[in-house]
Order: sequence, then structure tokens, then C-alpha cells
Amino acid sequence: MDWFPLYNSLRIALIASVIVFFTGIFAAYYIAKLHPVVKGVLDVVLTLPLVLPPTVVGYFILLLMGPRRPFGSWVLENFGTKLVMTWYSGIFAAAVVAFPLMYRTARGAFESFDETLAYSGQTLGLSNSFIFWRIRMPACRQGILAGAVLAFARALGEYGATSMVAGYTPGRTATISTTVYQLWRTDNDALAFKWVLVNVVISAVVLLAVNLLEKGEWASRTGKKRKGGR
Repeated sequence: MDWFPLYNSLRIALIASVIVFFTGIFAAYYIAKLHPVVKGVLDVVLTLPLVLPPTVVGYFILLLMGPRRPFGSWVLENFGTKLVMTWYSGIFAAAVVAFPLMYRTARGAFESFDETLAYSGQTLGLSNSFIFWRIRMPACRQGILAGAVLAFARALGEYGATSMVAGYTPGRTATISTTVYQLWRTDNDALAFKWVLVNVVISAVVLLAVNLLEKGEWASRTGKKRKGGR
């Protein structure tokens, strides 16, 4: 059994998750401060990949990064690097489809944050960066970590956009999802079922992690309410 699809899927998902972790937090934090109209428009744009069919997302990525498209051709001419049909093309697809999950979850975590803690820090002369990293982020950590885990799971299971942007080349661009489809397509049901089991195990572990994070957040909030009641 060739384990390259698992390795490739994991590295694509991990790199994409790191990207959306920071970009999702940045977008959730700063967009919340904008004018409601601007905030609403950006919110719709950034969340679209969550509801669009993955193949449509892949089509838009090809329009931007294809070798005959403005950005893709510019990168190819100046750096000699193709942005599609390579293993790292899957990072672009995975990051785009996983971003809304991280963004939405981080935004929800920030919206539930008690702003009086930040105001108290400001009265003590603490900088905004210190308040963000040492007060706001620790208070929202469980929600943000849950978003990161969900984004990783979405990136790991991505198929539609990845198949359009990276294609399927054994040993080069193959992922678990594209491998399952190709094996099924060629009537290799036995090996396809093995990869399905691998995917199910990984997904179950991810869901278990999310449930544990949610339970930890619920227990933390319950503990705070009890202390406040006293």
C-alpha cells in the first residue's frame, strides 16, 4: 500500500491550517471593528467558500492561478513556477475552503469575549498587542482551537477544488480523497475501502478533539459562573 496520499494529505492540511489559523484570526479580529456595512460585505465574501460547491471554488482558483491567467502566467514567467497541477496547489485549494470555518469560529470566540477585561488592561497601561496575545487569546483559546481543528479536518478531506487545481498524479499530487475516487473509478474497491477506513479513523480523531475542546469550554464557563455567583 503506497502511503504517499496520506503523507501528501497531511502536509497539505497542516500547511493550509497554519495559513488559515493566522489569517482567520486576523480577519475575525479586525473586520469586527469595521463599519457594519463594510463588515457585512466582507463577511459574505469571506464566507462564500463555505457554501459554494468545491468545484466552483476550484474554478475561481484556476481563473487566478492558471498558467494562462494574469497572476499564474506572471509567476511562471518570473519565477518559473507553476501554481497549478503540483502538490502545493492543493494548499491553495485547502486553505480557501477551510478559511471560513476558522474565520467564523474565531469571530464567534471574539464576540463572546468580555471586553471589560480589555478595558481594564488599557487602564493599567498595557499595550494592545499585549492585551490581544496575553488576555484576549487565552480567554478565547478553546473556541479558536476548535476552529483550527475543524479547519484542519476540512482541509484534509477536501476533494472538489483539489482535484481541479492539483489533479491526480500518483506519487506527486495524489491525496486520500482523490485516491479513493480514482481507485473506485478503476474498480479497485478493496484498496479504496482501506483508504476510506484511514480517512474515517482520522476524521473520528478530529471530531473527538473538537468534542473535548467544547466540553473544556463549557466546563470553563460553568466554573466562571459559579465563582461569579459566589
